[in-house]
Amino acid sequence: MGKARILFVDDEPGIILTMPEILRQQGYDVTAVGTVAEALAQITTAQFGVLISDLNIGHPGDGFTVVSAMRRTQPKCVTLILTGYPGFDSALEAIRSQVDDYLIKPAAIPSLIKLIEQKLQNPKPGSIAATKRVSEILREGMFDVTQRALAGMKSDTALESVPITDQQRIEFLPRTLEDLAKMLESDDGEYVKEAIHTAKLRGVKRYQQGYTIPLLVTQLRFEEQAIYEVIQEHLLSLNLSYFVFDLKRLNSRLFIQLEHSQFAFLEAERRIGRQSGQQS
Repeated sequence: MGKARILFVDDEPGIILTMPEILRQQGYDVTAVGTVAEALAQITTAQFGVLISDLNIGHPGDGFTVVSAMRRTQPKCVTLILTGYPGFDSALEAIRSQVDDYLIKPAAIPSLIKLIEQKLQNPKPGSIAATKRVSEILREGMFDVTQRALAGMKSDTALESVPITDQQRIEFLPRTLEDLAKMLESDDGEYVKEAIHTAKLRGVKRYQQGYTIPLLVTQLRFEEQAIYEVIQEHLLSLNLSYFVFDLKRLNSRLFIQLEHSQFAFLEAERRIGRQSGQQS
């Protein structure tokens, strides 16, 4: 019986030329590709016993997409992640229950070969299916998103100078996340109306609290960044059949909320200005 067939994914020219060849010399049948699209094409057309993927293929975290696709399509395949950033260990530890293992670049060949053989001889019990939608991640990660967004806000000197409590800074975020989840799950225009209503309330409240438009936008950007960070860390559990569709819709819904928050802020500003002018 021959050795396992390996799919090797890395966008660094030097590595993709050398490491697959070394693995072939060890008796493995290796298919090497340098993009996510090529990797996904291979996963859907050929069978593999081992996937070795760089963590960052073109963009940070792309390796998660490749692993997620392999887990969904070929759940018995051994999945290994390569990363050139030792500082990312803590994040990788959080997903080790869904990835067989990972190595830090430059990976020593004897260690890599030994790891491959160990994983093939002692396969991990059935892994969790990648079936979740982005809406589920938003609901399940609501606390995490909120805390990350708050940390970002408090790191910004201008935002921190606004004299409100931490609870007031994040008071609209849980409702905003629920609105987003509902809009991702349905085409019902009523959910869009709910989200716009929340966005308008936020805009008016921020004006009353002494924000400016740039500060409002900055805060919303911290919230958006927190949302995408949490989604990226849960890519291995996402159903890729819906992922691109959900992500596009999420982008458009976030823009709608930003737009209407700004409109409501400016309207509140104009209304107060008119009232002040009438009183004078």
